Amino acid sequence: MIRARAALRLLAALGLATLAAVSAARAAGPEGALRDGQVLRGRFVQERHLQGFKAPLRSGGHFVLAAGKGLLWRAETPFAVTTAISPAGLSQEVDGSRTLDMPAARLPFLRRLYAMLGGALGGDWSALARDFTVTRRGDPRHWRVVLTPRAAPDPATLPFRAITAEGGRFVERVRIDKPDGDHDDLAFLDQSLDGGPLTAAEGAALAAAGK
Repeated sequence: MIRARAALRLLAALGLATLAAVSAARAAGPEGALRDGQVLRGRFVQERHLQGFKAPLRSGGHFVLAAGKGLLWRAETPFAVTTAISPAGLSQEVDGSRTLDMPAARLPFLRRLYAMLGGALGGDWSALARDFTVTRRGDPRHWRVVLTPRAAPDPATLPFRAITAEGGRFVERVRIDKPDGDHDDLAFLDQSLDGGPLTAAEGAALAAAGK
């Protein structure tokens, strides 16, 4: 159960941070959306600011977001951890060994998350707006989005007080504020949007997520 809760918190954090990334990627296409088959790739640096710690916990790696397929989040430092999230579920590997497989049926929030993610990918923010107050400022060159849960933060579903994202063509920074006063800062770097396809290894990792 502890592992399940930890996985759910990780899933929500990565998925909602991805929603912020998608809000920027929408500006990249002529229809203002990440289209089927497109793949967003980049590098991330994450700092976790925890109560009682003077210095943040820092990690870094690469991510791959494939429209209609899912998200690969590869932490490379300080440890090699790969998390694959798809509509079917969540899988995680540590140093190349599979340590966690959770089907979507065991993660009720997963379906809600993908409804929000799918809506954002298609340019329909109504699903997102049902769960969050969405505040957007700026223009496509420099924008800011704040997602505030409409309900009180719930560790089992929406363990956040607010998500704030800033960027231009792509997301550049995301801050995730948690109810206990902790927060995560993410920087997204060296991003590119292409027509795919995924590599064989990427496709296999997403196809196996949650199975």
